Amino acid sequence: MSSPRKSPTKTAKAPSGAFTIRATKGVSAGPPKAGAFKERPAGPTAFSKFYNRGDFPIALEHDTKGNKIAWKVEIEKLDYHHYLPLFFDGLCETNHPYEFFSRQGVHDMLEHGHSKILPVIPQLIIPIKNALNTRNHQVVCTTLKVLQHLVVSGEMVGEALVPYYRQILPILNIFKNKNLNSGDGIDYSQQKRQNLGDLIQETLEAFERHGGEDAFINIKYMVPTYESIMLG
Repeated sequence: MSSPRKSPTKTAKAPSGAFTIRATKGVSAGPPKAGAFKERPAGPTAFSKFYNRGDFPIALEHDTKGNKIAWKVEIEKLDYHHYLPLFFDGLCETNHPYEFFSRQGVHDMLEHGHSKILPVIPQLIIPIKNALNTRNHQVVCTTLKVLQHLVVSGEMVGEALVPYYRQILPILNIFKNKNLNSGDGIDYSQQKRQNLGDLIQETLEAFERHGGEDAFINIKYMVPTYESIMLG
């Protein structure tokens, strides 16, 4: 009697066009399966819960350039292990004021965190994955801009993200060649940096540029259509 086939290589029952192990090794798998682009609401976030309780040392400030966060403490003195994952958790938010505070708070903390950021990277992966998995255009665009900021926020941060590409990059692979804009909207989206295909390409390039010598091969494994900007 023949021995049963092992599940990792069993692809006979995979739906047409699905991403299989073979596909991640460079074989085109065709378009993503039906429903791959469908939005998946995230539900209540820990960020909104903490915000509603008044647990964040922040307030809204208006100036001539628009809204910004008024921090009640020096950002550099914040407990990054506590606050940075919570602000990343809020990247799933689409409602005001949660969306504004989480997005701006993340960028402020990345701007001032320096050596405090690297030790927190493992705690940021699930919030990043959750935000990307919403497949919400606004949320994904916001998260991609955050990832581009994250890789340049501190020493070795880009390299520290490489082991987590398997969690971060699948959604980028699905959306890489999908242009969510059409007609006159394209110019506006590019001006506002809301073109998903462009942002994904920029993010992958930033990952390769700042991820060290193993970055490209790991990006290529997860996003087979990506071409190196560093080689050749």
